[in-house]
Amino acid sequence: MLDDDARCPCGTGETYGACCGRFHAGRPAPTAELLMRSRFSAFAAGDAAHLLATWHPGTRPAALELDPGRRWYRLDVHGTAAGGPFDDEGWVDFTAHWRGAPGTGQRGAQRENSRFVREDGRWYYVDGVPG
Repeated sequence: MLDDDARCPCGTGETYGACCGRFHAGRPAPTAELLMRSRFSAFAAGDAAHLLATWHPGTRPAALELDPGRRWYRLDVHGTAAGGPFDDEGWVDFTAHWRGAPGTGQRGAQRENSRFVREDGRWYYVDGVPG
């Protein structure tokens, strides 16, 4: 888990406790972008439970195993469409950057335009289209 006073991995510049930590603790994200940022931070922190809890039941896998050799270290949000506090659907276009285990020299990035829906006041990740 991450220290509440550490800089949040999602790139907002806020501390983890003031940013994604509150969503990992169960508070609903008010926008699709903030949910997507919290999901990136969950990958960075190895928090599979948050990822599963924020994945729409219609597309959520039964289990999720994170790769311990992959470290997610930077998030670039390119844009959003809808996904605000009064919307029921939204999209977030982003690139998530990763590094492999120390000494491997592996690095990469995943670009995706993710779709989110809001049901009963909570945003959920539905699916994404690789960019």
